[in-house]
Amino acid sequence: MNKSAISWSQVSAFRLARHHFLDQHPADLVKICADVCGVQAQVMSSARLALWTRNRRIGPPDVQRALMEERSVVRASCMRQTLHLLPATEFYTYITALKRSRVEAILRGMSRFGANRKDADRLNEVVLDLLCEGPKTQKEMSKQIRPKVSKPTQAWMDRFWSPVRLAMVEGLVCYGPDRGKDSTIVRADHWLKKQKRLSESESQRFLLRRYLSAYGPASPGDFSRWSGISMKETMPVWNSMVEELSEVSIDDIKVSVLREDYESLLSAKLRDTVLCLLPGFDPYLLAHVEKDHLVDESV
Repeated sequence: MNKSAISWSQVSAFRLARHHFLDQHPADLVKICADVCGVQAQVMSSARLALWTRNRRIGPPDVQRALMEERSVVRASCMRQTLHLLPATEFYTYITALKRSRVEAILRGMSRFGANRKDADRLNEVVLDLLCEGPKTQKEMSKQIRPKVSKPTQAWMDRFWSPVRLAMVEGLVCYGPDRGKDSTIVRADHWLKKQKRLSESESQRFLLRRYLSAYGPASPGDFSRWSGISMKETMPVWNSMVEELSEVSIDDIKVSVLREDYESLLSAKLRDTVLCLLPGFDPYLLAHVEKDHLVDESV
């Protein structure tokens, strides 16, 4: 690992560039979603604004077209169990990278109500069978699922109202077309084009590379907090990529950046004052454990 002292101004310049805030020729919607590791979309108005701040030519109709007509991006549950807009071609990679610990957490929750893995598999089977008929809202599905699953599963559904939570985490379903004010759920294999699947380790390394490219330099703890992957899972992934990383120091804090980005970080410099008004839940603000560097202490 290389070691070098860098300043927060260099870090800011590097990250602002990677988030397309400094583009003279703005990137398209799909590339932005890829480069920032997904745009948080719990609130779609915030997601649309996050894209617009990076390219003023992207309006609500463009986002809608990409989601529903072109299907070049997909709205799915991923980092921190929150909804994000992802490039459709990377959907399964994100799902595979994040799946293990999230599925284990859901199964632990179901077990408190007496449901086991067999019950969970039956729930997923019912969800997929129902969605063969086409997109459905979660309210519609809850009514149809209930009589077809075990009583322990029903008890879990009473506590955790989303009947597709497990199927969403396992990448079996994603969000489809809106129906009025309601979102619908669709089968991922019906909605998205067939794509190559990576292994869990390959997917997690892909995710870490993409994260550091957008949010580096960072620490394992930063990646764990951002992704929702436990530190127990994070460290083997981080250690497997040690040869691809360069260590730098910011105010005597040791963090890492991709080796291929090391020179770009060292040479990063803001030539003009930059003012970016960010919407709520903007991805730029959500990627690190400590947030002190984002706002001057005197403010």
